[in-house]
Amino acid sequence: MKTDATRAHGAPAPMVESEASTRARVARSILQHGPSTASELAERLHLTAAAVRRHLAVLTGAGHLTAREQRVYGARGRGRPAMVFALTDAGRAEFPHAYDALAIDALTFLRQTIGEQGVEQFAADFVAGVAKRFEELRGEYDNPTDALVKALNDAGYVASVHPVASGKQLCQHHCPVALVAAEFPELCEAETKAFAHLLDSHVQRLATIAHGDGVCTTHVPRPVQPADHPIRKAVP
Repeated sequence: MKTDATRAHGAPAPMVESEASTRARVARSILQHGPSTASELAERLHLTAAAVRRHLAVLTGAGHLTAREQRVYGARGRGRPAMVFALTDAGRAEFPHAYDALAIDALTFLRQTIGEQGVEQFAADFVAGVAKRFEELRGEYDNPTDALVKALNDAGYVASVHPVASGKQLCQHHCPVALVAAEFPELCEAETKAFAHLLDSHVQRLATIAHGDGVCTTHVPRPVQPADHPIRKAVP
C-alpha cells in the first residue's frame, strides 16, 4: 500500500511548502516588485489565484498588507478594478534590517570626529523622548514610577514595576537598542541618569539586556523619611 509520502512508482513525494513559507514568498515578492495584484502574484510565484488570495487575506488581517483598487488608465472594462496589495510599515518590519549596524557605525564616527562628549550628548538626546512622555503623563498618576512605566511602554520597552523590601524594581523586559547599547554603554548610563532625575531618587542599575542579562532592572529605593516623620520617632 502506497503512503501519501510516496509516489506511485515508489519515489519520495516532493516536500509540501508550508503555509507560513508561502506567505513569506508572497510578501517578499511584493517587497521586490512593488504593489501587486493577486493574479500578478499567482503568475510570478506559480501558485493558483485562490491560494494567493488566501495568503493575501491572512497577511492583510495581520496588518502586514494594505489593499486598494488598481488604478485604470484609459477605457475601463466591465467589472470592478482588481485589488492591489502593498506592504505596510508592519509588513516591512518583518524583513531583516541593518539599523543596528548603521547606528553603531554612526556613533563610532561621532566618537572619532567629535569625541566622547558627542556620544554622551547623543545618548542624552535619545532618552529625552521618554522624559518628554513622562512629563506628559505625570499628572495622570499618583506615583511617578507608574508614569515612567507607561512612558517606557509607549516607547516599546515592555516595562513593569515590582515592590521589594527596600523600594521598587523597575524592569524593562525588552530593549529596542540592546545591540547598540552593548557597544555604547553611554545609552544605558544616560537612561539611568534620566530615571534618577525624573523620579528624584538615587536609582541603581542592577542588570541590563545589553550586558547579557534577561531583563534591564533598576532599583528605586524607598524615599528616606525625615527625622521627625512619625515612623522614625523614638518610642517613649
